[in-house]
Amino acid sequence: MKILLIEDEPELQKSIKQYLELEGYIVEVASDFSKAEMKAISYDYDCILVDISLPGGNGLDIIKQLKTNKSKTGIIIISARQSLDSKIEGLNLGADDYLAKPFHLSELNARIKSLLRRNNFDGNSEIKINEITILTEQRRVLVQSIEIDLTSKEYDLLLYFVANKNRVVSKSSVAEHLWGDHSDQFDNFDFIYNHIKNLRKKLLEKGCADYLQTIYGIGYNFKI
Repeated sequence: MKILLIEDEPELQKSIKQYLELEGYIVEVASDFSKAEMKAISYDYDCILVDISLPGGNGLDIIKQLKTNKSKTGIIIISARQSLDSKIEGLNLGADDYLAKPFHLSELNARIKSLLRRNNFDGNSEIKINEITILTEQRRVLVQSIEIDLTSKEYDLLLYFVANKNRVVSKSSVAEHLWGDHSDQFDNFDFIYNHIKNLRKKLLEKGCADYLQTIYGIGYNFKI
């Protein structure tokens, strides 16, 4: 799962990024309004953490743009502004949650997990797709009740496909989801094929149906 962290306080940005990366997220950061605006509008994220007070602008304006563009990205406001007016304004604009500073990183993580469950899996932490069971809290996958050993990237890839089941996703969107900004550095997407090949092999070996379809020249479809 990919997160954009919009936060201008260097130490807080560093601590949030490190914590969330240890939790298995891909985290991109922006420290000012212009960079945050560019990233939020140009790339897809599962969740955006938005500070209201930013150098060069107001985080609420980024939320306005996202909602104008009909973005389905989850939004959590993280701000020292604890007035009722700013909270109500942010939520009325379309933010999903509001967390006032200072906060515990474990609480932020819990809010993110809850938001991702609501947006992608109807609030469930246990996802069942036919013979596949995904336990998102433990990052475990079972096929016909037998646990399958997946790498971190393979797990993220499977969760991404399940969240987008029956929908064709491009190779570039898969690369961006798994590697964030670093995906721009790759000359081709052969590495995606290798991860998908390994994921498919592991699923089939446990008796899973072959749901992963390659749409040549376009991308992939996890067809249920």
